[in-house]
Amino acid sequence: MISVALATALRDAGLRWHPTTGDRFVIDKPGVDDDVYTVSEMTVERHDYPSGTVLGFNGTTEWALDSVDAAESLWLPREDQLRGLLGPAFVSLSAGFTVVATVDGADRSFTSDDAAEAYGLALQAYIAAALA
Repeated sequence: MISVALATALRDAGLRWHPTTGDRFVIDKPGVDDDVYTVSEMTVERHDYPSGTVLGFNGTTEWALDSVDAAESLWLPREDQLRGLLGPAFVSLSAGFTVVATVDGADRSFTSDDAAEAYGLALQAYIAAALA
C-alpha cells in the first residue's frame, strides 16, 4: 500500500479520485489519518449528490461516523490501479520492486521497498512531466 505522503503528492499533482467498491482511503485530517477504510457496499458506500460525493458509513462499525465528504478523504490507490493509471507508459516491474516507465520520452526507473509505492513514484513523475 502506498504511503499517505505519496498519496497526498499524487492528489496535489492532479490525480483525481472517483470512489468505487474496493478503494482504500484515509480521512484527510490530522489525528484520524491512521485508519484505512475500504469502500464497500456493506460498510462504506459511495453516495453521489449534486453537491458532491459523500462516503457513508453504515451501522456502528466505524465509531458512529455517519459520513465524510470524498473531498475530505485521501485515496490510497492499489498497485493494480497505479499500474493502470500509468497506461502505456508502464514498461516493467522487476525484482526489488523497480518500476520502469517512459516519462517524457525516456525510460526511468523507480525503486521502493513496496511495489505499489514504486508504481506511485513512477506515476508522480509521469503526471509532473505531462503537466510541464
